[in-house]
Amino acid sequence: MTTMRERFTAVTSELLDSDPRMALILADIGVAQFRESGVVDRHPGRVVNVGIREQLLISFAAGMAKEGFRPIAHSYAPFLVERPWEQIKLDFGHQGVSGILVSIGATFDEADWGRTHQAPEDVQLLSMLPDWRIHVPGHPDEVEAMLRAAAPEDGCVYIRTSISTNKRAYPIKGGRFSSVKTGSGDAPTVIAVGPMLDVVSEATADLDVTLLYANTIQPFDGETLLSVLQAPEVVLVEPYLQGTSAAEVSRALQSRPHRLLSLGTSRKENRHYGTSAEHFAASGLDVSGIRSQINEFVRQRVAV
Repeated sequence: MTTMRERFTAVTSELLDSDPRMALILADIGVAQFRESGVVDRHPGRVVNVGIREQLLISFAAGMAKEGFRPIAHSYAPFLVERPWEQIKLDFGHQGVSGILVSIGATFDEADWGRTHQAPEDVQLLSMLPDWRIHVPGHPDEVEAMLRAAAPEDGCVYIRTSISTNKRAYPIKGGRFSSVKTGSGDAPTVIAVGPMLDVVSEATADLDVTLLYANTIQPFDGETLLSVLQAPEVVLVEPYLQGTSAAEVSRALQSRPHRLLSLGTSRKENRHYGTSAEHFAASGLDVSGIRSQINEFVRQRVAV
């Protein structure tokens, strides 16, 4: 299987070749991959490397959008979203232009490089801005579908690629959640986001749950959640900051009393080095951690 990053490079190169409106803005990251694909030489006016200047990366991309191009800006998540967040807010949002942000290095993908290359906060930051569609793919095929759908549009889109992938892809379905498993009338509903699906599926394999898969998290598909909800209990499992989409769940269920368990990376600073798997385990996002937290959540039910 190709990686999400490899699929992004291949599809973006094809889009640049076929659509003169497309542009690619880089800040050193990814230049080697796109040189290998040949698009840097084929489209020197539409493939621009601004160097290690992340604020300029976003501002330049917004400027290209202002001139009628459909820009794709690409870098590691902390450099693409966190460092130039003000430029995203002002140069895209306030100026009313749009583009596509595609990140690599999701959450703890580059744990060996330390905190500078970790970005569990990126989705929450972007979700604070209006009019952004946020995709969290769990498979390279989903990356391709999301990128091809975003290219001819005019909206602001964030595609968050990761090293971790699920075994199979699910359709993007206009941002709708996919139903993976249906539980009994007393079953809580578990929402697994992006690359968390396989881990959550293993953790809940013999548990009575309804399992939904989300590869688009904004706008949030509250309609599907409501349609499958059995017991008024939701477990949200996100591969980034704990509770990022908790408000969206509560908004979708505002007419119904409910309980919510938000699982994600810890809001406490982890000042230890370790592998990606070790960092996720420290936040309770491994199979045993997810399973035990869901079991405890169900045990806390209060009879009415």
